[in-house]
Parts: sequence; structure tokens; C-alpha cells
Amino acid sequence: MKLRPKVIALLGGLFGVLAASQFFTQEKILLPSFAALEREVATTDMERVNQALNRDLDLIAVTTADWADWDATYRFMQSRDTAFIDENITLSAIQGLRVNAVAFVDFTGKFLWAKAIAPGTGDPLDLDLIKQGALPPAAIWQEALSHGRSLHGLVSTNRGAMLVAGAPILDGHGRGPSRGMLILGRLLTEDEIATIGRQAQANLAISALRKPGSELAGIFPADAEKSGDQALMIRDDFTDVYQVVHDLTGVPLMTLRIQVPRNISQRGREAVDYAVFFTVVSGVAVLLLMIVMLNSSVLKPIGQVTDRAVEIGQGNDLTLRLDLPRADEIGTLAQAFDRMLERLAAALRQLVDQSYEAGVAENAGGILHNLGNAMTPLGVNVAGLQNALREAPTADVELVVAELDQETGDPGRKADLEKLLRLTSRELARIVTAAQHDIDAIARQAQTIREVLAHQAQYSNSSKPVETVLLPQIVEQSIELVPPALRETLTIDIDPSLQQVGAVRLARTTLQQVFQNLVLNAAEAVRDAGREHGLLSISVAPASTDRGEQLRFCFADDGVGIAEDNLARIFEKGFSTKAASTNSGIGLHWCANVVNELGGRMYAESAGSPRGSKLFVMLPLERAQPARRQRAA
Repeated sequence: MKLRPKVIALLGGLFGVLAASQFFTQEKILLPSFAALEREVATTDMERVNQALNRDLDLIAVTTADWADWDATYRFMQSRDTAFIDENITLSAIQGLRVNAVAFVDFTGKFLWAKAIAPGTGDPLDLDLIKQGALPPAAIWQEALSHGRSLHGLVSTNRGAMLVAGAPILDGHGRGPSRGMLILGRLLTEDEIATIGRQAQANLAISALRKPGSELAGIFPADAEKSGDQALMIRDDFTDVYQVVHDLTGVPLMTLRIQVPRNISQRGREAVDYAVFFTVVSGVAVLLLMIVMLNSSVLKPIGQVTDRAVEIGQGNDLTLRLDLPRADEIGTLAQAFDRMLERLAAALRQLVDQSYEAGVAENAGGILHNLGNAMTPLGVNVAGLQNALREAPTADVELVVAELDQETGDPGRKADLEKLLRLTSRELARIVTAAQHDIDAIARQAQTIREVLAHQAQYSNSSKPVETVLLPQIVEQSIELVPPALRETLTIDIDPSLQQVGAVRLARTTLQQVFQNLVLNAAEAVRDAGREHGLLSISVAPASTDRGEQLRFCFADDGVGIAEDNLARIFEKGFSTKAASTNSGIGLHWCANVVNELGGRMYAESAGSPRGSKLFVMLPLERAQPARRQRAA
């Protein structure tokens, strides 16, 4: 019997056993473990959503407690003087608190004053929680009011679910007796749900919502796997996670849903397929050795092959080859082995390259983690500094100084005022000293952040991720990054042309930094012109260039302008017409560089001082596909 039939028989039997064992391992052990890991990831994502929702509730509760523990609020609940409302509870103040409902409640549960406004527009809102004129009949509200306790949670309204917080009204120093309750509420709109989803890095939606006076229907899909207040539904491409959210009284209010792509299972299957491939390759090598044993006439050549293979295996030189010029199966095996070495060497080079890139990415991730750790104490110190300055008795000092300036003839009164001035001055000195410590800590933490960012800069040359975006949104997000003190110096006019362009594909995160820097420059140009307020107009227009169709963004301000001699230098590295103490931007040189990396360019126009200036950003125009446009909108 010839060698080929024997090889075919052995291959058939051994590969059958190998395929059966591989199938069992893959289907019964490996793939189920990937699916279990995927479930854990999906559940963790929903936990992040719960944490983001609770964080919003906590923020509303903190704001409510802050406004309720205010001496002016305390006096209003006694005097009922509407001047307090006119001066403090304005539309802009309510919108600044990011709430849609405000109510002052007396001890009978009735609203002394209440108002509801629509999200975004600020128009009056027909909200049943406010319209009923009194606290909801649930016992939890009455107990909190009567015992002077705070509470927060969700309630059902005719406008959907609402985040609500109530706090006892105290004398401004955290003391009572309580004179009622302050209630703030924020509607859980689609935009709020989207914001919570972005914070949790999840695709979040409300799948079911209970109407007032009804039961929550359709809590989970019928074929979902239920576990308490959560349920999972496994689909081909996504894992849907459902979470029941309860209202203040513990009654189910709504069902949240997130969709988690099944990337783990997909990559797990790919890994298993690769394992099968390499297992098969190894099996082929073993089978070839068995074939040699069946044919003693080729034992010696197989021994030569084995010796040379062992030599290669024991060393690190992958350039060695068998080079057996035979025309039979042994020669074929030697040639296949040489080709395998070539592929192995190529795979090793690729693995080294990927390992290097992965190491760089891991290093960058560690730096960003350190940056997040540095930001946490910075926020705490800033909040402490704000609280200390808010408690400073500056108003008392101003009153005492004003009365002393009147030169009262009463020596006793003047002595009392001087004594009070010394006491308040000592308190101010104490607060300023404590604030200096906080400022020193903030400065140290800011230095830490700068060091982390400087270290991170070496990894910033990777390709920029491109996303489908709407131009008004990316401009508005850039404006939000500008410090409030500078943003308030500008009236920013966003031209309708940004909306007319529609959805395009751009490097969103990079352009946000560029646009932020241009807004900062406009604010500083207005300030340098000696004015407290100025105008910045932002527009865009398609333009045909030698590089193809591009978008031309125009940032036009009415600030101090740019001298003709400086127009050609403003994008140079290190060049600036501002003092180091007033220069808040990241530099037009950096902006021009990153725009060039994206295939565009920047240039400026100005008629000189004091006629303002125009900064232009040219970028390649890549319109989104129709399906992506609908998603981006």
C-alpha cells in the first residue's frame, strides 16, 4: 500500500477526533465563558447608568439644600414678601439651576409660590405637580415636611418623569426651626436621558413610562431573562439590558434600556477560530511525523528533517531553512516548513509592532487615569474655596463702613460699630487665610495636571477619530468649554449657515479644542480693545479649492484687531501679542498644526485696530451618508 492512501486514512481519523474535541471545547467551554463575560459588562454598563442618574439626583438635592438654607428664603417664608421672588427667583435664575419646577411649601403642605417652565424655552409649563398647588398626598412628603427632613427621587408627572428634591427651609446657618420646604424639579426629557447616557458611556433610552394614576405596563419584554429589577435580552448583535426605576414611594416608575454591542462574543469567536487554525496546523505536523513512522524507507530523511527542525526550535534564528530539494512528500514537508518559518517570522514582527503600540496606548491610559485622579481633589478644593468665600461677611463690613462714613454723633454707637468692624475684619482675615491654603493646593494640583498633559503630548500624534457631527452642536460644545468669565464678555451669533450644511464627518474632539481657542481669542481681543462686551459671529460656507470641496469656517469679532505686520506671524510658534498673564488659549500655532494634519489650513484677515478680525478654518468636506445623517441629527 502506497504512502498517500495511508496518509489519507490517518488524516481522516485523526482530524475527525480533533474536530470533535475542538467543537466540544468551543461550544461548551470557551464561547459560553465569553457570553458570561459579556453579560457582566452589560450589567456593569447599566450600573453606570444608575450611578449617573443618582449623581444628577444628588446634585439637585445639593442645590435645593443650598437655596433652602438661605436667610433670605427663611425671611420670605415668614414675611411672604414677593419682592424676594422678583429679585431672586427669576427666569434666568431657574434656568441657571437647570430645573423646570420651583415651589415654596408652608407647613400645611400648600405652595406659597410655585412655577413651572418648559425645558430650553423657559415658557410657562402646565405641570400637574405645580398646578395642584400643594404637596402630593403621599405620606413621604408629609413626613419630610413635618420632621424637617430632606428627600429626593423621581415622581411621575403629566410631562413625564421628573427628578425632584425637597429640603427644609432653615435660617442660613443650618439651624431651625424649619419654616417649610423648598422643592426643585427637573424633567427627565430625551435630552436629559441622552446626557445621562453619555456620562455612563451607554446608549440609553426609556422603554416604558408610567403615566400618573396608572400602572407601569410592559416592564420587560416577554422573552427577556429577568432578575429582580433587571432583565437581559440577548440578540444577534446587541445585548439589551432593562432596569426598573422606582419613584419616591417605591412604586415602579419607568424602565430604562441600554444596548451593548456583542463585541466580546464576536472577538471571542474570532479568537477561537484562530485557536482552531493553529491547532490544525500543529495536528498536521504531528500527522506528518506519524506518516514517516509508517514508512521505514523514509525514516532517515525524516530524521534529518527532525534534527534540523530541532536545531531551529532550540535557537532564535528564524532565517534558517531546511532546503531539502526532494520531489516526494518529504520535500513537500520541508518546503511547507520553510514557508511556515517565513510566516512565523512575519507574524513575530507584527506581534512586536502591535506590542509596542499597545504599550504606548497603555501608558497613555495610565497618564489619563492620573489626570482624572488630579482633577478630583482640584474640584473639591475649588468647591471648598467657593463655600468659604460665600460665607465671608463682606455684606456686614460694607454696612458697618457705610454707617461709619455717615459720621454719627453718637460715640457709643460709633464704638459699637468699630468693634463690629474689628470682629468682621478678623473673620474676613481668617477666611482669606484659609482660602490662601486652598488656592495653594489648587495651584499644586494644576501643576500636576500640566505635567500629566505635557507627558501625554508625546502620544498625541495618533490619527484623529472621525465622527458624524452637526456643526451647530460642535460649535456650542466648544463654547461651553470657554471659562464663564470670558464667555460672558461676548454675544455669540451662530449663523444659520451652520445648520444648513447638515451632517458631516469631522474630527470632533480636535475641532472642539480649535474652536474653543478661537472663541477665547475673540474674548481677549474684546478685552484688549478696552470694552466689557463684544460680538463674535460664527459662520460656515462650502468652498471649492484645489484640494477639493472644503468647509470654510469664519470667526469674526469686533475686538482690537490684528496689525498688518502681525497677520503673517500669528500662527508662528511662540508668537503672541498678549501678556503671559492674560493669554488663556492653547495657541494659534497649535490650532494651525492640527488643522493642517486634518487636511485643511488656517488664515486671518483684519483691517487693523480697532476694526476687529476674522479667523478662517478650512477643512475637507466629507458629507455623511443619508442613514448616518438621520442618526447624527
